Amino acid sequence: MAHVVLITGAGSGMGRLTASYLAENGYIVYAGSRRASELKTGENLHPIYLDVTDSESIQDAVSTIINEQGKIDVLVNNAGYGLLATVEDGTDEEMFDQFNVNVFGLLRMTREVLPYMRKAQQGIIINISSFLGKMGLPLLTHYNASKYAVEGITDSLRFETLPFNIRVHSIQSGLFGTNFVREGLVTNTATISEDSPYKNLVDHFVPVVAGAINDGPHPQPIAEAIQEIIENEDADIFVPVGGEATTFIPLRKELSDKAFEQKVKETFGIG
Repeated sequence: MAHVVLITGAGSGMGRLTASYLAENGYIVYAGSRRASELKTGENLHPIYLDVTDSESIQDAVSTIINEQGKIDVLVNNAGYGLLATVEDGTDEEMFDQFNVNVFGLLRMTREVLPYMRKAQQGIIINISSFLGKMGLPLLTHYNASKYAVEGITDSLRFETLPFNIRVHSIQSGLFGTNFVREGLVTNTATISEDSPYKNLVDHFVPVVAGAINDGPHPQPIAEAIQEIIENEDADIFVPVGGEATTFIPLRKELSDKAFEQKVKETFGIG
C-alpha cells in the first residue's frame, strides 16, 4: 500500500516541487497550502487547504486525510518564510509571526499527526530546516533563531517518538533557486530604509543572498533527499542538502567558534 504523505507549504517552491515529485513516484500526496485552490489535482496529488497558524485548519486537514486514507505515514513540515530585519528594528508582530509559522506551526502540525502515527506504531516526520539552523548571518537573526529551534525540536522529538517506531529527521537546506525572495521573504521597512544605520550592511549583504537564491541551483535535490529519508530506515538524522549546507555544516564541527566566524566573514564579505 502506498505511503500517504502530507506536505505543508506546498503551494510553491520546494514544497510544490516535492509534492509533485513524490506523487509521480507512487506516493499518495496531500499538498497543504493556503492557496490549495490554485494547485492542480493529479492521480496521486491532492491539494488541501492548510494554514499552519490555524489549529482548526490543521485539524480539518488531518481529519480529511484520515477519513479518506485511514492513515498519514509521512509528515513533511515545509511551511516557512524568512524575515529580513535587524534585531534593533524587528517589531513584536514580526518576531511572533516568524516563530508562529516556522516553529509553532511545525509544532501544531506535529501535535495533530502524532496520535495517528503512535497508534499505527509507525511514521516519519521530516522537518525542512536550513544550514542557517547551524550558523548565523546578519539581518536574518529571527529566521536563524527559528531554524535553530527546528533543529532542537528534531533532536528532542526523536527521543519522545522512539518507543512508537516514529522516525524524525531534519533536512538542512542550502540556498536553491526558488521564489523565496519574492514570496518567502518579509522585509522590515526600517532596516531597508535609506537612513538606516545598517544601510551599508544591507546594501552589501542583501544582494549577495538574493543573488544566491535567484540564481541558485534547481531544488530537485531536496525532493530526492525527502524520498531517500522515507525509503531508507537508516537515513541520517540531519541531512545537509545544497552547497552552503554541505560546506558550512561540516566546517562548523571542524573549526573553533572564532575560526568559523572568521570563515563566514571572509566568505560573505562581512566586517
